[in-house]
Amino acid sequence: MLLFTPEACGPRDPLDVLGRALDSIDVIQIRPKALGASAPGAARETFDWCTRVLDLLAARGAARIPVIVNDRVDVAEALRERGCAGVHLGQDDCPVDVARRRLGPEPLVGLSTHDLSQVAEASERAVDYLGFGPIHGTPTRGYAVGLGPEPAWIARAATALPIFAIGGIDATNVADLARIGRVAVGSAILSAADPGLAAREIRSLLEG
Repeated sequence: MLLFTPEACGPRDPLDVLGRALDSIDVIQIRPKALGASAPGAARETFDWCTRVLDLLAARGAARIPVIVNDRVDVAEALRERGCAGVHLGQDDCPVDVARRRLGPEPLVGLSTHDLSQVAEASERAVDYLGFGPIHGTPTRGYAVGLGPEPAWIARAATALPIFAIGGIDATNVADLARIGRVAVGSAILSAADPGLAAREIRSLLEG
C-alpha cells in the first residue's frame, strides 16, 4: 500500500512520482497532510487529490488498483461512483459502524491498530483490513519509538484480517516483515530519487 502524501514528493509533480511507482503498488491511500484531516479545507484537498489519482489510473490503464482515502468518510462516499474504493480510519476517527453504514457493504473499510487488544477488538467489527504499527519510529507522525516487527508478527497470527505493517518502513528493514507480506509505505518511495526503483526494491524484499 502506498501512502500517497503529495507533500512528501518535494518539488516534483506528485502525480509523476506516483506514476513512476505504479507497477509495484497494490493499493493507494490518499493521505494529504498539509492541512490536517479535520482542518477547514481538508475534505476538499482529499477530494481533489483522489480525483486526480483516479484520473491518472484510468489514463494509465491501472484502474485495477484500489484507491482509498484516509479519514474522510464523506469523501469516500462522494467519490464512490467515481471509483473510490473506501476509507481508512484511525482509532479516533469516524466509528467503523458509522462508516460502514454510510458506505454500504462493498467499499473497503480499514482501521489503524497499535496493540493486540485493538487487533482483537477490530476482528469483531465490520472492517476489511488492519494497519498495525508504528513498526519503527516516525517522528513526523508523533511516534519517536516503534513497536518493532515482533508484535506485528503476533498480530498477524492473531487475526484472519489482512494486516498492513506501517511506520518507518523502507528497504533497510522491510525484509523483517516478509512473514506478514503486506506493508504501507510513504516517504521511502515518494521521497526517493527514483520512486519506481524504490518501490520495486521494497516489494522484492518483502516478497523474499
